[in-house]
Amino acid sequence: MRAVSAAKERGRPSDRGRFLRIDDTIATTGLSRATVYRYIKEGDFPKQRQLTRRCVGWWESDVLAWLEARTGAPGAA
Repeated sequence: MRAVSAAKERGRPSDRGRFLRIDDTIATTGLSRATVYRYIKEGDFPKQRQLTRRCVGWWESDVLAWLEARTGAPGAA
């Protein structure tokens, strides 16, 4: 876990990636909250992961890959 805390000190996520909460997911994709959840319901959005009993998140690389596939542009975020 030392590498993770060192990465946080440098102001970037760990090399393994990070989870995005809903507000970060919205900011990354440019979609509204309702649209994100509609895509989830339709099965057209990366799987959300249960982080705690009341908290979910999306693996950042999954969201970025989804964006790239939809836009065709590398690093679409």
